[in-house]
Amino acid sequence: MGEGVKNRAVFLDRDGVINRAIVCQGKPYPPRGLGDLEILPGVEEAVRRLRLAGFKLLVVTNQPDVARGNQKREDVERMNAWLGERLALDGFKVCYHDDGDGCGCRKPKPGMLLAVSHELQIDLKESFMIGDRWRDIEAGNNAGCRTIFIDYGYDERQPLIMDARVYSLPEAVDWILGQ
Repeated sequence: MGEGVKNRAVFLDRDGVINRAIVCQGKPYPPRGLGDLEILPGVEEAVRRLRLAGFKLLVVTNQPDVARGNQKREDVERMNAWLGERLALDGFKVCYHDDGDGCGCRKPKPGMLLAVSHELQIDLKESFMIGDRWRDIEAGNNAGCRTIFIDYGYDERQPLIMDARVYSLPEAVDWILGQ
């Protein structure tokens, strides 16, 4: 890649966007391990379409259960490796911190997106963040991406500002490719 060449990317949250989140009392949680990991319907075709359109596919995910002692980092890494191989994703950035840690990478802060954009020469203005929680959308907005909210009707805070509201990753991809 020549100097000054910028890539377009689609930043994807993991749980609830590419794999099924475990919803309990209206709130989403990550799968516990590979045995609970299920790619959502239509995701494989959706990421294939994005790749063919020339987008880098990058997962940016908060995994605070590691900091909370509820999940092992190795389990998260195993799930990410399996998803990355199965879906031919270009990379993962993971924040293992909890809110109280004050890090710059935990969404809604844009640290993960900014780091990846610097490493891979990503043009954030030409890129998209897709997520199913307000933190994802706010991180994308804070990084200067266009944002797409997958609305599952969780019983929690909703994002205030987004470019599109959809109900699945395939619908988000239709919206992106229609721009």
